[in-house]
Amino acid sequence: MGYILISNDDGVHADGLPPLVEAVQQFAEVKVVVPLEDCSGFSNKLTLNKPLVPKTVHNGYIAVPGTPSDCVYLACQGMFEQEPDFVVSGINAGANLGDSVLYSGTVAAALEGRFLQKSAIAISLDGVQHYSTAAYVARYLLTHWHEFNLPQPAVLNVNVPDVPLDDVQGFKITRLGQRARANPVVLHANPRGEQGYWIGHAGKGIQAQDTDFEAVAQNFVSLTPLSIDMTHHALRTAMQPLCDQLHNAKTQCLADREQQAQAGRA
Repeated sequence: MGYILISNDDGVHADGLPPLVEAVQQFAEVKVVVPLEDCSGFSNKLTLNKPLVPKTVHNGYIAVPGTPSDCVYLACQGMFEQEPDFVVSGINAGANLGDSVLYSGTVAAALEGRFLQKSAIAISLDGVQHYSTAAYVARYLLTHWHEFNLPQPAVLNVNVPDVPLDDVQGFKITRLGQRARANPVVLHANPRGEQGYWIGHAGKGIQAQDTDFEAVAQNFVSLTPLSIDMTHHALRTAMQPLCDQLHNAKTQCLADREQQAQAGRA
């Protein structure tokens, strides 16, 4: 076995990083490549307008002045002599539930591994206290990964309730839930009197059956398999009559133009 790549979006000084590294190092070689600074909410952004110069800090972590996706891309595309066997992103401070996966740098790092044909886990804690619980969950999933018989590569979005391990009720396979509409932006004036806006808080999660929101609220670990296919397949079928209409309209337009041309030549 090669090594496991660990990344995150909270940066090299994140509280959730050392517990995860310690847990994974107990059974596998680890390389840590993470953003130099907090990149929460950066989604799948790649840095394309400047070179990236990684720095190795005192504990051996490699800090990249870029995004979570940059970190995984570099590690899987030539920064090391050997590619990782697996990508783990986290432990994120705060859950990544439902619609939040669209913005999450934690999930983006895992998906970047998926793009590069590496199985991956994005692991988040629904709070900022019991990182040891999330670290245990990550270790358990990784050590039993081959027993799950998942199609490879696969990505799991894992959300862990912020409780002691003894209070975790188990695991649930979930679907992404939905949030209510986000709060309005907050107007803010800086010391020079210039006005700007803070992004409002995310909307509350809508509790619905089989969702990640429901599972975590009941102190279950939520396991949501993710796909990069964002196609609305049902809508494709529903749109077919529109395509037929557009085709017929184009055909009629060409026929009308030909008729007008013939009349002009006459």
